[in-house]
Amino acid sequence: MQSLYEWDFTGRPAEGLADIVERNIAEFASGVEDTGFIRRIVAGVIQHIDQIDAIIAKAAPQWPLEQIAIVDRNVLRIGLYELLFGDRNEVPPKVAINESIELAKSFGGESSGKFVNGVLGTVYREIGEPGKHDAPKAKRAESDGEVSNEH
Repeated sequence: MQSLYEWDFTGRPAEGLADIVERNIAEFASGVEDTGFIRRIVAGVIQHIDQIDAIIAKAAPQWPLEQIAIVDRNVLRIGLYELLFGDRNEVPPKVAINESIELAKSFGGESSGKFVNGVLGTVYREIGEPGKHDAPKAKRAESDGEVSNEH
């Protein structure tokens, strides 16, 4: 999110995002063993940015994209990428939404969490609420009459 924020804040230069990502990984994620997830998210957002921005504009018509706070705009981009184009086995839809809301609350303004929740919730409902009835394996097993030994 930080790299996309910086890239957006500096005018979305055609070149330079890769350098921003690498610098931020070196500075803030030195303990992360697999930084591939970070790179996949950034690359995926950029690959689908026109589609994602169009979805944001449709889901929040009262907020022109350029008037949405930069943090909120990029949190939405990440959340929508994960929700619509990402690997749902890696990041289930509800996790993508909840993580986006938490990012917005942590780094955005006072109403950022509610705004992100509203936009992502609208899109989630429009795509048919994938994974809505998925339960954790332990709960699913118990509801099927099996007893789970997982704690």
